[in-house]
Amino acid sequence: MTDAEQSSREAPDSLGPRTVLVIDDEPKIRDVVRVALGEPSDRWLDAGTGAEGLALANAEHPDLIVLDLGLPDIDGLEVCRRLRAITMAPIVVLSARDTERDKVALLDAGADDYVTKPFGPSELQARVRAQLRRARMPAGPPDDHLIVLGDLEVDIHRRTVTRGEKAVHLTPTEWALLIALASSPGRTLTHDQLFHAVWGKSYGQPQQYLRVYITHLRKKIEAEPYAPRFIITEPGVGYRFEVDR
Repeated sequence: MTDAEQSSREAPDSLGPRTVLVIDDEPKIRDVVRVALGEPSDRWLDAGTGAEGLALANAEHPDLIVLDLGLPDIDGLEVCRRLRAITMAPIVVLSARDTERDKVALLDAGADDYVTKPFGPSELQARVRAQLRRARMPAGPPDDHLIVLGDLEVDIHRRTVTRGEKAVHLTPTEWALLIALASSPGRTLTHDQLFHAVWGKSYGQPQQYLRVYITHLRKKIEAEPYAPRFIITEPGVGYRFEVDR
């Protein structure tokens, strides 16, 4: 039994059957992804080109898309944009490109997460499970939604936050930032995406704004603000709200 198969058996995906579309021109990579993520009940769709992948996504409505950026016919970033225009399924990108600029570009294009090559099966498996869980949650927290993570409790309806038994006072901006992050658990949001969601601006210095408010928010909701459990930094890219740590 391979390490990937053993990992899959030890930590099975309890979300039920799913249709997975893998867009990659290398059959070996498609096989690696299948072994890392495969469940007996899964339905697998393979595409070796961007055009084929787009056609399958449009016709078959997959629950998850794993996309390689190095495709022979269409640039992977453009494929990502076109996929996001026709489907809300999570898109996990596999890429050898690891610069901050590349990561920001693909997240802005609609990707939900990225895994840098070479990757370990367990990392890919964990990222995919997180995205599938997020996809099966409401698009945003409903008015009566209660977020409970350890001793942190966020009540959307009452607009209250408690840590342990202690009430946490948030400013309107801190509250808006927390909701923007918590509405997309496990997904990295770029500086620009958060900046627009909270301030509604298309100008200014998003990183500078966010750095200050993230620091204040962490001090209020994190037990150890300098070793955060919930609000995780993706250096040079943005932040994500982590629910599985």
